[in-house]
Amino acid sequence: MKPRPPCIAIDGPVAAGKSTIARLIADRLRFTYIDSGAMYRALAWKAHQRGICVNEVDRVTALLNEVQIDLKPQPGGINRVLVNDQDITHHIRTQQIGELASKLSELPEVRRKMVLLQQQMAQAGGVVMEGRDIQTIVLPNAEVKIFLTAPAEERARRRLLELQERGHTADLEAVLCEITARDERDSNREHSPLRAAPDSVHIDTWGLTIEQVVQRVLAVVKAKSEAQDKSAG
Repeated sequence: MKPRPPCIAIDGPVAAGKSTIARLIADRLRFTYIDSGAMYRALAWKAHQRGICVNEVDRVTALLNEVQIDLKPQPGGINRVLVNDQDITHHIRTQQIGELASKLSELPEVRRKMVLLQQQMAQAGGVVMEGRDIQTIVLPNAEVKIFLTAPAEERARRRLLELQERGHTADLEAVLCEITARDERDSNREHSPLRAAPDSVHIDTWGLTIEQVVQRVLAVVKAKSEAQDKSAG
C-alpha cells in the first residue's frame, strides 16, 4: 500500500514569507497549498460586509454557521478564495481586513470552526498549510514542521513593498507599528497562540533569497522523508 503523502506545516509571524514559501513548496512537490490565513480573512471580509463588529460574538457565531469558505487550488500553488461561491480573492488583502481577521481569530468559536475545516482539508495528506497555529493545533502530527521568522523591521519593509505593489498608500513606521501589535496579539492570545512546536525547524529568512529559503525547506522535507523510510524499513 502506497504511504500517504506527508503534511507540511509552516508557521511564523506576519510577513515572514510563509505564503510565498508555502506556495512554492506546494508547486515544487505538486502538493495542495492551504492558506489558513485567507480563511480568517474571508470570514473577516464577510463580517465587514455585514457590519459585524468583533465584540458581537452572537452575530459572529451566526455568521460562522451560514458562511461557506472554499479554497480552490490554481496553477503555481495559489488559491482562489470563495465565500458562498463568491470569488473574493482580490478583496481580502487590505490592512483593514487583515486587522479584523486577527481580532476575529482570537475568538474560540472562530478558531474551532476554522481548525475543523483545515483538518478536514488535510486528511488525505499531500498538503502544505501555513498560518500561526498549524504545527501546534491544526496539524500537530504533521510530518514536517517549519517555523519561519525574520526581524520585525525586515518584515515591515516587506509588507510595505507588498502594499505599494497593490496600489495602497502606507509608510514604514505605520506598518512596523501594525506588525508589532499583530505579533503581540498573535503571541499572547488565550487560544492557539503563535509559537513554534518543539520539533519544528526554525529558518530565519532575513538575508536569504526566496530560492534559498525554498531549498532549505525542501532539504528538511527530504531529510524527514529519508528518515521515515529508513525507520519503516
